[in-house]
Amino acid sequence: MHIHPPITQTAALADLVNRLRQADFVCVDTEFIRENSYWPELCLVQVASTAEAAAIDPLAPGLDLRPFLDLLLDENVLKVMHAGSQDLEIFWNLCGKLPSPFFDTQVAAMALGLGEQVSYQHLVAHFTGHGIDKGARFTDWARRPLTERQLLYAIGDVTHLAQIFPKMLDRLRATGRGSWLDEEMARLTDPAAYRIDPDQAWQRLRIPGRKPELLGRLQALARWRELEAMDKNVPRGRIAKDETLLDIAAHPPRVQSELSRVRGLSAAWETNAIGSRLMAALAAAQPLHLEPQAREPRPASAPGSALVADLLKLLLKLRAKDVGVAPRLIARTEELEALAAGVREGLLLLSGWRREIFGEDALALVEGRVGFSIVNGELRMVPAGPPPSATRESPAAAPEDRPAAEAAVKPPRRRKAPPPARQAEA
Repeated sequence: MHIHPPITQTAALADLVNRLRQADFVCVDTEFIRENSYWPELCLVQVASTAEAAAIDPLAPGLDLRPFLDLLLDENVLKVMHAGSQDLEIFWNLCGKLPSPFFDTQVAAMALGLGEQVSYQHLVAHFTGHGIDKGARFTDWARRPLTERQLLYAIGDVTHLAQIFPKMLDRLRATGRGSWLDEEMARLTDPAAYRIDPDQAWQRLRIPGRKPELLGRLQALARWRELEAMDKNVPRGRIAKDETLLDIAAHPPRVQSELSRVRGLSAAWETNAIGSRLMAALAAAQPLHLEPQAREPRPASAPGSALVADLLKLLLKLRAKDVGVAPRLIARTEELEALAAGVREGLLLLSGWRREIFGEDALALVEGRVGFSIVNGELRMVPAGPPPSATRESPAAAPEDRPAAEAAVKPPRRRKAPPPARQAEA
């Protein structure tokens, strides 16, 4: 594989992209920092096909990233990433769209039974037998010039991936599990996961109660902070901490001059513009009435549903081990709890391949048709016996001095009637 020098000119980037468009797939990774900003700052982009790889420097003066962003949206080229949700967030912020088509090797690793959140380092070791140096991971990617060690580390995130992906694809095809990844990939590329709605920012906070007036003020304050942070490109906590918002929502100041008494705000807030905008947000706050959450009807055994959910988790581990798949790809905890509580509609585990390898057994378990048993030292699923009501007589009918099983198969002995009393002799 040919490794190019860092791309710092738009013309060189356009030439690289024209060649990458001919590839069946392109591996992509990014390096960014976000500790001191609201928006993640893109510092480096790494791309590779099976033939070539390069690091693109988005901080280079005059470089236009548009050719690369167009490649991301090219439907004819598959984009491959590892644990790509943060990379997707960056690309969404840059162009308002998500790369398509898209493949995440961390998700694919779940279908291959390699674990639920397999690290890139572990994935490389598994498929190539090589270790990688992660020492440059937490360096300052915004500082220029980049060191040789940084560039080697960064480019390795796509060169290894270009070797690994075809091997993963072959395994998925051999096992017929490629379609199992569709829902996970769709979830990762759902635009709703990356859109920022300031009106919903209050849901990030610990809600202190359900009083409409308090919730309305909290919503207004969280929206105000989100907009301020976005505008100034600073972390939310730099504007005001969560505790400060909660304090103001619970004890709203009547006038701006009282802001200096709020813990976490300086005296300058008495007169500055940001304090004025905070007071305006409070004044415009409207009561927020939360709709009561609709609850699914629960069966009569609902008090024991938590224990049933625990049994389902055990069954999930067994089935996941049997088929060699990460448990989280088959079912999530909230679905198991819903099934245990009597929900049967709208559960992924009861549809498609999930129902085939786990859902049917899960239903049988919660309905009492199967149970657990130790067979030759191993935990197994076995058919359950008939319910107790079918094998045991009522307490009144079964004598207490005999086992219930014996009472079920043997009728109670009848006592002989006492002989008639003799008539007194005359």
